[in-house]
Amino acid sequence: MIDLKDWQKSLTELKQAGITIPNYDVASVKEKGKEVPVWLHFGGGNLYRGFHAEIAQRLADKKELAAGIVVCETFDKEIIEKAYKPFHSDVVEVVMHDDGMLDKKLLAATADAFFCHPSEKESFAQVVHYFENPSLQFTTFTITEKGYHLKDAAGKFFPVVEADIENGLEAPQHTMSIVTALLHKRFLAGKLPIAMISTDNFSRNGKRFQDSVLTIAKCWQEKGFVSNEFLDYLTDSEKVTFPWSMIDRITPNPAKIVQAELEKLGFVDMEIIHTEKRTNIAPFVNTEVIHYLIIEDHFPNGRPALEKAGVILTSQEIVDKADVMKVTTCLNPLHTAMAITGCLLGYQSIAAEMEDEEIVGLIKAIGYQEGLPVVEDPQIIDPKQFIDEVIKKRLPNPNIPDTPQRIASDTSQKVAIRFGETIKKYTEKSAAQSLVFIPVAIAAWLRYLLAVDDEGNEFVPSPDPLLAELQEQLASLHLGEQSPEVIHQSVASILANETIFGSNLYEVGLGEKIEQIVTEMLVGPGAVRQTIRTYLTNFGGK
Repeated sequence: MIDLKDWQKSLTELKQAGITIPNYDVASVKEKGKEVPVWLHFGGGNLYRGFHAEIAQRLADKKELAAGIVVCETFDKEIIEKAYKPFHSDVVEVVMHDDGMLDKKLLAATADAFFCHPSEKESFAQVVHYFENPSLQFTTFTITEKGYHLKDAAGKFFPVVEADIENGLEAPQHTMSIVTALLHKRFLAGKLPIAMISTDNFSRNGKRFQDSVLTIAKCWQEKGFVSNEFLDYLTDSEKVTFPWSMIDRITPNPAKIVQAELEKLGFVDMEIIHTEKRTNIAPFVNTEVIHYLIIEDHFPNGRPALEKAGVILTSQEIVDKADVMKVTTCLNPLHTAMAITGCLLGYQSIAAEMEDEEIVGLIKAIGYQEGLPVVEDPQIIDPKQFIDEVIKKRLPNPNIPDTPQRIASDTSQKVAIRFGETIKKYTEKSAAQSLVFIPVAIAAWLRYLLAVDDEGNEFVPSPDPLLAELQEQLASLHLGEQSPEVIHQSVASILANETIFGSNLYEVGLGEKIEQIVTEMLVGPGAVRQTIRTYLTNFGGK
């Protein structure tokens, strides 16, 4: 019997089970992390547990990180209460090879975890204390794309952000407001330097992060809550930086098959946790073998030797090229396209989708045919090899229990980057009208928002902050609707929305094309598959 809560008493059993355990003084690393951390991480979900926590473990094993990471969660309190605190912030990582082999590691380099919200006074005060400490070198973030968004599709501040702007620094609610308030504490403590690193999965994440923090800070300055000097501090690259990054590791929700495997090995406390905020987390994390983390090397207060744990440190330009390659061409657009169509075609598994001729044809066309011709080679990763690896090895891996439903979450927050950037590149060449398969994917998303699959059955769409708003705009559409006027009136305001797509799709010459594809997908049951098949037959393989 192995109890993760007290795993040090089961070292023999762990060894017999093939679990790799820490090769450092765990108590010391945790204690130093609690006292004088160098690294804080915001967003305690599965990506952190399956990537950043492993990086920290590698560094600690090599005696390159003496102080463990402190996790700060701002969204879901239950993550801390149920997945961190009972297990002393430790987690079992399961790396899933495509041949079925499982690498199992016990990760223990997370020192502590807090729900970082002003409503939790003691926890918040502790995080404030860390921000006031000169020892803190950098923070990383995995809070998803929407965590940085301050405004709705109409360009208005979300009510929570508006309230934060009006109320000032004492009790901020939005994550960006909380972070800005914490940076103000660090400013007051002596203008201490720090690197603030978004490792979320979207292009130019550091710029978005910086823009959001500066927006909050400027609004507070205008209302007299903070000084001009604070704004100077935030924009002084010798004091505060927002390095850009590219991150890539498919880390799906914890899977029951992995839970069962760990229980066979003797673990007694591996139950999957489902929180009220729809977070799926567990005392274990399952992830893939292949991974990349590339960070702009701009740390004004120093850093551990991250490169010794496989992190690539380079220039902002190279980070940008690598990330644009992945996020706008070689992985993320494919992921979103197959998630949307997979939900419509009744799939529950990404790997299973890779046996579907139409879905595979669609993502190959988006990647090879439309994406690769306009992607810039970052040199450190070959785009063609990367996309080959994605399509031939990563997505078909049956041991990665990923689902289209997970990937379809928050699509409205993603399409501007995942499809919109390639559209912009074609527009610059006056060639946007030549695109076919990105429009097919966008049309499929509009069809998906009707919450009726390709067989005519209702389904529950994945969470999305704009779901209700978008569904209201599409309320007149239904299977069988063929009126060009009704379809245009329903989709026009969405396709023209530059916040959603990065450009007005009518102005670049794609709006009418997408309307036509939507019409074809609404003919009746089976029309989504037939439409994809028709476009692949007529335009694919070029």
